[in-house]
Formats: sequence, C-alpha cells, structure tokens
Amino acid sequence: MQSASDQLPEHDYPDHWEADVVLRDGGTARIRPITADDADRLVSFYEQVSDESKYYRFFAPYPRLSAKDVHRFTHHDFVDRVGLAATVGGEFIATVRYDRINDRGLPASAPADEAEVAFLVQDAHQGRGVASALLEHIAAVARERDIRRFAAEVLPANNKMIKVFTDAGYTQKRSFEDGAVRLHLDLEPTDRSLAVQRAREQRAEARSVQRLLTPRSVAVVGAGRAPGGVGRTVLRNLLGAGYTGRVYAVNAALAGNGGPVAFDGVPAHPSVAAIGEPVDLAIVAVPAERVPEVVADCGEHGVQGLVVLSAGYAESGADGRERQRQLVRQARSYGMRIIGPNAFGIINTAADVRLNASLAPQTPAAGRIGLFTQSGAIGIALLAGLHRRGAGLSSFISAGNRADVSGNDFLQHWYDDPGTDVVLLYLESIGNPRKFTRLARRTAAVKPVVVVKGARHSGSAPPGHRVPVTRIPHATVSALLRQAGVIRVDTVTELVDAGVLLAAQPLPAGPRVAILGNSESLGLLTYDACLTEGLRPLRPLDLTTAAEPADFRDALVAALADETSDAVVVNAIPWVGENGATEFGDGEVLAASLREAVASAQAPTKPVVVVHVEMGGLAEALAVATSTRPTAPGRGAAAAPGSRPTGLPAAPGPGTAGPGTAGPGAVPGAASAVPASAVPAPASGASASAVGDGEGDADPGSAPVPVPPATIPSYPAAERAVRALAEAVRYGQWRRQAAEPGRVPEYEDIDEAGAAALIERVLGGDGADPRGVTLDTAQAGELLARYGIAVLPTLPAPTPDAAVAAAGRLGYPVALKTTAPHLRHRPDLGGVRLDLASEEQLRTAYAELTEVLGKPEELLPVVQTMVPRGVDTVVRSAIDPAVGAVLSFGLAGAASELLGDTAHRLVPATDRDVADLVRSLRTAPLLFGWRGSAPVDTPALEEVLLRVSRLVDDHPEVVAVSLEPVVVAARGLSVLGATVRLAPPPPRTDLGPRSLPSY
Repeated sequence: MQSASDQLPEHDYPDHWEADVVLRDGGTARIRPITADDADRLVSFYEQVSDESKYYRFFAPYPRLSAKDVHRFTHHDFVDRVGLAATVGGEFIATVRYDRINDRGLPASAPADEAEVAFLVQDAHQGRGVASALLEHIAAVARERDIRRFAAEVLPANNKMIKVFTDAGYTQKRSFEDGAVRLHLDLEPTDRSLAVQRAREQRAEARSVQRLLTPRSVAVVGAGRAPGGVGRTVLRNLLGAGYTGRVYAVNAALAGNGGPVAFDGVPAHPSVAAIGEPVDLAIVAVPAERVPEVVADCGEHGVQGLVVLSAGYAESGADGRERQRQLVRQARSYGMRIIGPNAFGIINTAADVRLNASLAPQTPAAGRIGLFTQSGAIGIALLAGLHRRGAGLSSFISAGNRADVSGNDFLQHWYDDPGTDVVLLYLESIGNPRKFTRLARRTAAVKPVVVVKGARHSGSAPPGHRVPVTRIPHATVSALLRQAGVIRVDTVTELVDAGVLLAAQPLPAGPRVAILGNSESLGLLTYDACLTEGLRPLRPLDLTTAAEPADFRDALVAALADETSDAVVVNAIPWVGENGATEFGDGEVLAASLREAVASAQAPTKPVVVVHVEMGGLAEALAVATSTRPTAPGRGAAAAPGSRPTGLPAAPGPGTAGPGTAGPGAVPGAASAVPASAVPAPASGASASAVGDGEGDADPGSAPVPVPPATIPSYPAAERAVRALAEAVRYGQWRRQAAEPGRVPEYEDIDEAGAAALIERVLGGDGADPRGVTLDTAQAGELLARYGIAVLPTLPAPTPDAAVAAAGRLGYPVALKTTAPHLRHRPDLGGVRLDLASEEQLRTAYAELTEVLGKPEELLPVVQTMVPRGVDTVVRSAIDPAVGAVLSFGLAGAASELLGDTAHRLVPATDRDVADLVRSLRTAPLLFGWRGSAPVDTPALEEVLLRVSRLVDDHPEVVAVSLEPVVVAARGLSVLGATVRLAPPPPRTDLGPRSLPSY
C-alpha cells in the first residue's frame, strides 16, 4: 500500500508498522496505518458500530461521520497524528489514533512528548482482544516518534475500555475530571507490561492451535471421485479414526452436477460455499495453482484454519517462495491460520475429537505425548516407532514448510494442555530462536521438552523454511537450549527412547542407579554406560542365569524400596535349560512379574527401565504393563500424599492436578508416583494465566483428560536405556534448580551512567562508523572499569629502549609479548617471554623475539607487569541477531579450542547460571585442584562473568566483549587483555508488540 498523494513527502508510508496479530479467540487480524485511501472503509466501518459504542467514543450522540471527520481521521503525517486500523478480509474492525498534545492539551509537535489516544471497536468484534493488540502497536509507534505518555478520557460507564488501559501493565495515573475518567499512561515498557503482553500472546496462540486441533466440522477440499489420491486418503483417514464432528468433501468438478453426491458416504459439494453450513477446518489437497481460489472460498465463508497438503511452494524454488508468501498473506487477510504448505497433516486423539486429518493411515493410540515434526517422512518414522513402544499421543503435527503455524505455536498450546505430559519436537530450523528459547524454558518448567534437530551441519536452512541469519554455531545453540531446560538429543531413535521413558516414568530424584538382572556381563555393560553418562551406578546385582521371574520380582521390589538408589535398570536375557527350552517362554511371564513388583511397591517414585537381549515378546508385553506412573485426570497428575519424589518441590503449580490412582493391573491401594510432568513450575515460569491481563483466564481445554495405561520402557541395548535415563536425571536436576532460580547481583561500584556517556560519545562522534567501532585499549579499559573490571596496564614497546622504559614504569618482573594479529593469544608460537626480572633479561628477550619472529613494527611488542600464576581463561560476550546476547567461557589454549570446550549462557546471566557455566567445561577440573594443584579463585571468576553480563545487558550497544586471557590465581584474578566493540544495537523483536512473522 502506498502513501496518499496529499501526505507529507518527508513522512512516507511506514510499512514497517504493518503486522499480523493473533487475537484472543485464536483468529488473526491485520494492523496497518490508516491512509487517505481508506475513506470508504472508514465510513462502512462506522456504520456498523452501535450507537452506544459511538457515544462512548465521542461522549455524545454521533450517528454518522461528516466529510470533515472522514478527512481528519484518514489524513495523518505519521509523526504527530497517527491512525491504525485492525482489518479482517480487508475491512476495518477497529481503529485507534493518537494526536500529539502539549501540556495544555492542545495540538503540538515535537519536542512535546504526550499524545491523546482514542479507540473504536466494532461491536461484533468486541471481546476478542482487538483493543489490547492495538494499544500495544500504537504505543510502539508512539515510542518510535518520541512520545512518552498517552492521555485518554473515558466515560465511567465504558468499563471495557477502562480495563484495556488499566490492565495493560504500564505505569499510569488515574483521575476523575468533568464527568470522565482521565488516564495517563507512561509508555516505557515495564516488567508488568511485558508479562501481560506475553500472557496474552500465550493465550491467543494456544487458542489458535486449539481451534485447529478441535474443529467441529472439517471439509476436505480436493477429494477425488475415485478412491486414491491425497484428498480421498485424508477423507478415508478422517472416517477411519471415528472423527466426532461433521465431514464434507469438496470437489470443484461437481459444479453443475444435478443431484446430491457422496464420497465414502460423505456429502460432496463443488465448493465450501455450497456446503451451506459452518466449516471450522479445511484440508487443502489441490494443485498449488488452484490453492488461492480455495483460500478465498474458505475465507469468505468463515473457515477458521487451513491444513495445506499441497506442494510446489518454497521448497521448489524462487517462484514457489513467492507463491508461499502470497498464500500466507491471503489466508491471514481472512483471519485464518495455516499448517503447511507441503504438510503431512494433524492428529488429535482426544476421545471427544478423534481427528486424523493426515496422510497417516493408522491413528496412533491415545496417550500423553505431543509430537511436532517439520518432515512428513520423519513423522511417519516417529509414529511407527512410538507405536511399537506402546507410547500413545495426545496430538501430532507435521507442519511441512511451517509458513505460518510453527513449533512455537504448539509450545504455547502444549504448555497448559491438560492432555499432554511430554513434548517431542523434530526441527530442521528454528524460525525465532529467541522466542523458542523463552517458550521452551517456560514449558520445560512444567513438562519435558525433547528436541532433535536435523540439518545441523548443512550450513543452510532446509528448502521452504524462513529463518533468521545467525553467526553462532550449532553447538552454542544446543548449549543455550539446554540452559532453557530442553532435552537435546542427536537422533530420532534417541527422541523416541527419551520420550517413552519420560511419558511413562517419574523423574529420578538423583543420579544413583540400581542395576539388577540375570547376566553379569550385561550388568557390567550397563554399569559402564552409567559412568559414561555421568551417573552413579551401584554395584550390579547378579541374579544368575538360573533366576526365575519371581526372583526378578523380588529383586525389583527391594530395589524400589532401597533409599540408596534413584532409578532401576533391569537386565534380562533368555535362560536356556538343559533341553534348550527357555523358561521365560515369550517374555510375558517376566513382564507380568515386573508389573507386579512395580504395582506392589510402597510409594514407588523411581523410574524403571528394562534392557532385554533376545527376549521374545518381552518388549511387547512391557509396552502394556503399568509403570510407576499413575493414571489420573487432568494435566500431569500429582502424587498421592507422601509419594512425592525425593528432592522435588511440593508446592502446587502448573502441571499439577489432584490425587491419582495406579493404572490397570496395579495392586489396589498401591500409592502412585509423580510423572515427569507433575513437578511444579518455578515462580519465574508461572502460568500465563497467573498474570492478570483483563482478558479472562478460562481454559476451554482444561476438562479432565483420562490417562491411558502407562508402560515400562524397554530397550534392546544398555547404552540406549542409560542414555535416556541420564537425560531424565539431568532434566530432573534442572527442574529442581529452576524451582529456585538464581539472581542477577547488584554491584554498588557499577557506574551505568558513566558507561552510557562513554558509549554515546564514541558512537555519536564525528566520523563514527555507523557499522560500529572497536575501542582502543584506553577506551576499552575505561568502559570496563565503569563496571568494576580492571584490565592490567599494557605499555607499547616499539624499541628495546621503550621496553626498558615501560618496565621501569611498571616495575620488574615483567612480561614481553607480541600483539600482532597472527601471533595474538598464541603463546605456542613463542611470542611471549615471562618473568623478566632485569633490564638485561628484557633486552635479551627483545632481541630473541625480533630475530625469530620479525621486526618490531610487525610484532607490535608490549610490556606488562607479571601477575600471580594461575589458570588462563577466556571470557567473551557477543550479540547474535537470532538469539540475543550470549555469555561464553572457556580455558585459554589450543587444547580447549581444538576440543571446542566452550560453555555458553544467555544474558542476563544469574549467579546460578555462571556457577554452572564455569563447571560445565570438560576441562573444569583444572580450576578445582586437578592432580593436586591448588584450586583457583572461582568466586572471583564468577563475579567477572556476572559483571560482563551486566555490561552487555545494560548497554545493548556493546555488541562484543573479549577478555583474554583472564588469569585466575589462588586468590584473585588478572585481566591481561580486553577487546570491546560498539555498534548500534540490533532490533529487539521480542520486546515489541505482539505480531506474527512477516511475509
């Protein structure tokens, strides 16, 4: 859309203000600036507003807009006067405008920093959260135009609009003047306003997914006359799953057909319009060139969402990418959301829905796992693997090109979905890593999130996926996801292995593992695997090959009751008698004994896994055996009194429900354990509904959900079982730590204002490079000193005499080192001479350096005073456009660089984050007295990490910091070198108003 001809040329149409938003009911709307071309739309919109709403807007009867009104409300300079409209189908459903005013309330221009704001929402769209979304966007526009406050006058009876303002979370003042409520809002974002915004985002996006998963009616567009083909296959799968809603078939070739037609007993129509009844979800299976007419047909007749199976989009090249952009724009213009294109489909196993709108011929069993995949082929493999392991699904989504609905949307849904206990994700790209990390952390606080990522080493996103450019390596992204509580695995097999364990068993309270079985060798393999994964295995209990099922049962009962272990691994091999027959038959007898042991345990709270070798039928039998996990209504049932796992918090929170009972086959009266999802969330990850935002907290999906029988997971190899168990142990530890989050310390000696002034002076100076600047040594030292980080003085030594003079100023002993880029931080190349105690030693070292490595002007030698010996480390921070500011730590030297032994945390880092950061290195033992050496001052090291984190968080213009080396001694530390780069900060998309990714 272009700016109107009569608008000021210096203020062009601000197309970056355009945005698609998800509303409270899950539908979408387009927000954009109002221009002179919108006169007819504005008049039509106003005619559909009730007299009462008009009275609330103008404080008097105002039946129609005059020509002068229309001109005033459609002509803006986009600086002092701005109007935004929310549109659906190209028509206005709501408007908001501001006019800059001075301290007397009269029209003004900058530098006046206050504006009067007013809203009008069409009655049919009130209650959808449109005004709240418009307030977020008009506030962002105002801040961009240097407006800091909004003023609004509202009639006391207009409670809805008063609530929009008061619940927004901004700092505000309220008064009553001349019969109206006068409100003043400070537009600077606050923790409260950000929390409200994210709570509304979660509720809206979760609702949009729920609408896709729980349609009351489905139309399959593209169902052919003859059996076969994609459309008829989906139609058959819908019927085969027993879908509880209404089903329609649509085939354009039926136009002009005389009588009624049915496909597989389903009424068939030539278009969605011809159905004549509401349709909530359309499955689109027509060639790509015909999709636009289908989208228009659906949009004009109230369809809420689309699953586009059609291929030929961004995965097919440049033309396909443009076709995909047009598809998303067209669907959003009607308020519809899209799964796909090039999707495999969606499945919801809930008993009151039973939706299989996919190409999967068999609907998976109902269960507690939510599965999202970006690949149809991987989706098929995962469905088959989970089915073989006896794991049921709550929902399944294969999103294809994920042009609109993505994994982030489903994390919003699964976060408080009462039917899902475990989230499994196969991702080939992460479209918004910063948001994904935030959502994953919140979801992981109440239920496990397991991720396997494909295309890790290809260097580019898969065809069809729009992703931001990132400079950080995959290993760093993985570390940041683990910081957020995500369970990162490397293969699809590991994804299934971890998923079946977490869905069926409680979280272990610690790393101690009991091992029992009838094979000493298999027990030793399990013991070794536990050590490899960082677990603490107990001495294996060998039941001998003569053990019978009853022996397994008794040993497992004892292990579950033993307080010295946190988990149990049962190993089983066939016992072959003298006549060659196996005593265990096909494994069902042993499975029954293990089931009996689990059910009879007193308050069992330990996970049990089974490793089997050629035990016929054991895996199948265990797949239907009851585990220590309960069956209970609600999301993630809580334990019966007294049955909480050791070390896990007991306070209620998201993810807990009422007391549960053991599943089928359990001994009556046996206590139940807590499943992986039932541990309460930490306070910092509170449910979105805990933040009052004035939009209602009703959860339409919060009805009790029956839990199917859980299983005892079994594995054909000890390494696979232990790896899955280790992931559960680490996740349980993260949950316990997340229940008591760390803090960002306040340091009284930090001079934030002084640092800001220095940064402004450097970036705002004449001739400053808009791309940024690297500070010189003095400037870097000054900026770091403002945050309490002292850098050891360094004096240049261009000649031997200059080196001697520098040493005289600093005092002997000194170090002589080169600073040439190709030699910097490379002591292995001989560019450093230490402990030079006299002028003679210094001159000798200088001569040796210049003789061996080059001329002084090439080496750029410097002199520094010696510091106490310790461990050389490196502290860095950088801002990545995709994930934000990242704090990194490692030991200096080629060995760490070669091994890639660097740890990472997101900024701002807490005291707990940096303590874990320091200890997460493989080479961390060098800091804690390895092989009898003296431990170094890790508290001082952690303080430096926290100060660097504060610097980068307080000043986003600090885009890179490198302290190298940081020598950590037994007492204190010394920063020997520092590099700081400043640049205009990249935009923070996570702090702006709610919006969908732009197309």
